[in-house]
Amino acid sequence: MAILGAVALTYADWAKRMEDNYKIAHIIELLSQTNEILEDMMVVEGNLPTGHKTTVRTGLPQATWRFLNAGVPNAKSTTAQIVDTCGNLETYAVIDKDIADLNGNTAEFRFSEVKAFLEGMSQQVAATLIYGNQSVNPERFTGFAPRYSTVTAANAATAANVLDAGGTGSTNTSLWITVWGSDTTHATFPKGKITGLQHRDMGEWPVQDASGNTYQAYRDHFKWEIGLVLRDWRYTVRVCNIDVTQLTGVNAANLINLIVRGLYRLPTAPGSATAIQSSDSPEVRANMGRTVIYCNRIVRTYLDLQAMNKTNVLLQLAQFDGKVVTTFRGIPVRTCDAVLNNEARVT
Repeated sequence: MAILGAVALTYADWAKRMEDNYKIAHIIELLSQTNEILEDMMVVEGNLPTGHKTTVRTGLPQATWRFLNAGVPNAKSTTAQIVDTCGNLETYAVIDKDIADLNGNTAEFRFSEVKAFLEGMSQQVAATLIYGNQSVNPERFTGFAPRYSTVTAANAATAANVLDAGGTGSTNTSLWITVWGSDTTHATFPKGKITGLQHRDMGEWPVQDASGNTYQAYRDHFKWEIGLVLRDWRYTVRVCNIDVTQLTGVNAANLINLIVRGLYRLPTAPGSATAIQSSDSPEVRANMGRTVIYCNRIVRTYLDLQAMNKTNVLLQLAQFDGKVVTTFRGIPVRTCDAVLNNEARVT
């Protein structure tokens, strides 16, 4: 019974969802999170059945200063191809028909369980967007953190876009600046497939218990195929090693300065953010995308307190889509609870 209760709803679970009048209780979702990154991310259909292939320029041709009556060597540019693969997050909800049908609240009871699956999968995808690492979990996709995992330029080119806020322990968090766009950063799904979290009510099925015996149950199928494509790594910046135990006082990280430095690491940015909007490449100018800042609610709280300081003209509270949001030089600051407060020091 211990194993069964861990993967299937029991009569005890049913009783915990009933009001005194035997109606389905209104469940308070204490485990819910706020992950606005899922609302913001741009999603593009992959050009591969398993993900998306990006071709990037890795070298420019070098011309030669020529002497008269002397020739020059030929030159060429170089390119490389990067493949970002998708992960397949999938599960089933199985509810014994007799349990779901008690008191005739079948649809409402099943819906109470479906909501939990949708929230759980959303949290898993948000966490993978930040910390997913295919070298550790090959069945998933690689998120932001493993791609921006060092501040040492000799270890990775992306280190140029990783700023150290000074935390040295294991109570650190990160703040992320990213530009969502078709040529910068976007989520993806396999070519020819369906995007987003899919839910399918499969109705009533015969299923087997752990002993191989059959009973009738309602089944729901949940599936989400998704990956993260970093087409131009220069358009994402990580401010790491933010010690959450020292967000105030003389030892606190100067987040305002770090955000300004991070924005200037972007090749181009909105006019309200930096003085750099032009590029030698017309494609970069045309597809600059949408710039967003992400942090967890502890850092967000600190930034909101700073925004209420009348002497602070960089951070502001503004109305966006009917909601109050913090903006930094016109760039929205969004909450992502998937960003942890116990990150190890990035070196």
